[in-house]
Amino acid sequence: MAIVLGIESSCDETAAALVTSERQVLAQRIASQDEAHAPYGGVVPEIAARAHAERLAPMIEAVMAEGGLEFADLDAIAATAGPGLIGGVMVGLVSAKALAMAAGKPLLAINHLEGHALSPRLADAELEFPYALLLVSGGHCQILRVDGVGRYRRLATTIDDALGEAFDKTAKILHLGYPGGPAVERLAREGDPTAVKLPRPLVGSGEPHFSFAGLKSAVLRAHESGKHTAADIAASFQQAAIDCLLDRLRVALGDGDDLPALVVAGGVAANQSIRSELEDFAKARSMRFVAPPLELCTDNAAMIGWAGCERLELGQNDPLDFQARPRWPLDPDAEPVRGAGVKG
Repeated sequence: MAIVLGIESSCDETAAALVTSERQVLAQRIASQDEAHAPYGGVVPEIAARAHAERLAPMIEAVMAEGGLEFADLDAIAATAGPGLIGGVMVGLVSAKALAMAAGKPLLAINHLEGHALSPRLADAELEFPYALLLVSGGHCQILRVDGVGRYRRLATTIDDALGEAFDKTAKILHLGYPGGPAVERLAREGDPTAVKLPRPLVGSGEPHFSFAGLKSAVLRAHESGKHTAADIAASFQQAAIDCLLDRLRVALGDGDDLPALVVAGGVAANQSIRSELEDFAKARSMRFVAPPLELCTDNAAMIGWAGCERLELGQNDPLDFQARPRWPLDPDAEPVRGAGVKG
């Protein structure tokens, strides 16, 4: 049994965890920065990096103590190396390098998106490759074919904004506070999803990609009109987002006969309405639906440690001079998409 220390610091969650190759999370700590960023309605990179630098070392110490382990007991140390806010990524990666060097253990530089992509396998031992993955978070909205560790083929991506960012912007427009996703979901339960006519960008088009910029603008116009309650706007926005996800999945997957499972991961995967609709979509296509537990949806170190376990089992590791990456697509060979730039 391999034991890996995972470290996550790509955005505004400082996290450390001990994970085994037998899918056990021996210890896990996550420190949120919501209060620090709330006054700004979004993450401030400098504030985030400072918080990571202050919190990470004592957090790692606490996790090791909780797990009853010494660094000599570890088989490897894994840390997010990108993509993300570069200051925060560097804090976690440099810490992992120092620990790996001092303890004489392998370093595993983990792609944050791969952590999300593989996280359902930590909680579900029956999930085997290949599977279809809907990755929805604050910075990414993609559909991928997952054929194995390190083997990803992008089927669709966003040409502008990610869905998580659209949720946060909607929350800001409606003065719901930060983080926005959970706040919009709660308010949407009180509203009528048919009350506000909002666009479904790209729905019905032949291309599989996403677009949410126009939807955000429509939410702003609906709010400024004064004709609708905040609850109705939230519910209508959420339903529009769901309709976009389902339509884009239909186009991207096509028949999808060789993909037995539909997996959703990322922070937006915590949304219960989205989960329910995706489960119905998968059932109609005779696909198994898999969603990780809520604690594995948002940024966490257990998923990084698990990705480390998966890579370690394949005999992989990374050099100590591995550089942090603000951008790091899972499928570097995917053709560029209009508007998406290097986000992949």
